[in-house]
Amino acid sequence: MDKRDLVQLLSDVADGAVAPEVALTRIQTAPTADLGFAQLDLSRGVRQGAGEVVYGAGKTAEQIAAIIKALRDAGQERILVTCLDAEKATRTSELLDNGIDLGYIPDAQLALVGGKPSPTGNGRIVVACAGTSDLPIAEEAALTAEFYGNEVDRLYDVGVAGLHRLLAHAEELAQAQVVIAIAGMEGALASVIGGLVSCPVIAVPTSVGYGASFGGVAALLAMLNSCASGVSVVNIDNGFGAAYQASLINHLSAGTPRAR
Repeated sequence: MDKRDLVQLLSDVADGAVAPEVALTRIQTAPTADLGFAQLDLSRGVRQGAGEVVYGAGKTAEQIAAIIKALRDAGQERILVTCLDAEKATRTSELLDNGIDLGYIPDAQLALVGGKPSPTGNGRIVVACAGTSDLPIAEEAALTAEFYGNEVDRLYDVGVAGLHRLLAHAEELAQAQVVIAIAGMEGALASVIGGLVSCPVIAVPTSVGYGASFGGVAALLAMLNSCASGVSVVNIDNGFGAAYQASLINHLSAGTPRAR
């Protein structure tokens, strides 16, 4: 149950379509669901505005399928599953009921159960990545942002090795409500974008790079030490976390939409 579900339930009570006792039972039984291997947070949507997300890595296909079914039974129509490899996704899909489409997207290694909603954000989120090798993280970020009701512009392979490629998209950057800058190697893209735009920039270091990149640590440290104001940094390869934060910013009630 999320905030919209709760508002709809209360509206149904007011209209007489649902008895108050039934509504009370739904609300009282919402907090958790004990699956033995997982305690599902069924009231997260009411508290935070978005329901529980399933982190696929480390879980079996059987566990993921059971979590999805339980969340759906509790009224969560749309479910995001991240870090889900193709083999596990195939098995999970086989275990789900016929009426549940896993919605797996191999390029991003995530699943969008229930699809994406219509955009409701104040403006647009730009997802910019330095190189093609960063695409899996970039797509995780872009699809997560769309899953949470945001319009997304994708700027791919616009790294500093060919700065003109980024500058060719100056208009999209200037109109963005938030920019997610994704880069491995030396991680310079976030600082460059931070010096071009007036909106928040969320930097995502990736594990792409040769030995001295230390699996993304070099990019992480470079982004943390950015000279550009307005740049914040999430963990290595955390496209989901960047997109979630960008969505919160893009849905602030006091936000001023940017013209497009």
